Amino acid sequence: MNTVDLLTDAFGRVRENVHDVVEGLTPEQLGARVDDANSIVWLIWHLTRVQDDHISEVAGAEQIWTARGWSDRFGLPLPVTSTGYGHDSEHVAAVRVDSADLLTGYYDEVHERTIDYVRGLTEADLDRVVDHAWNPPVTLGVRLVSVIDDDTQHVGQAAFVRGVILGRAGA
Repeated sequence: MNTVDLLTDAFGRVRENVHDVVEGLTPEQLGARVDDANSIVWLIWHLTRVQDDHISEVAGAEQIWTARGWSDRFGLPLPVTSTGYGHDSEHVAAVRVDSADLLTGYYDEVHERTIDYVRGLTEADLDRVVDHAWNPPVTLGVRLVSVIDDDTQHVGQAAFVRGVILGRAGA
């Protein structure tokens, strides 16, 4: 297995988990919050926005969010540039959807771009510095691992919330 295969597999696992977490949930369940924590819809939207933002930046492309009209389809009362960083409870509550299909549709387009981008990389590309604001500067490889790490943490949180919500419904 080479690095591209490894990254492709990791991002593929995130996709599977995103679909598993939202499958069969109603809009109310997606938006439910446990003790004012982040909702499933917010967690999946946020991880997708961050992936879209970071991959678009390193690929030199416009974000899927705006380029493909997802910001309009979601119609959130947030700035179009919002990715969820710094959101407070009111911002989290503002992220709502009418169906899980909206979430997975957006995620799938971002995933597709991510995989297309990753498949075009060489080992040498991963050492390219993409962010000089950090010490040490962030390489493309580190940025991609960071996105995967962020995605897995958030989809895991969403899976936990799903378990709590469905557990409550069965009680």
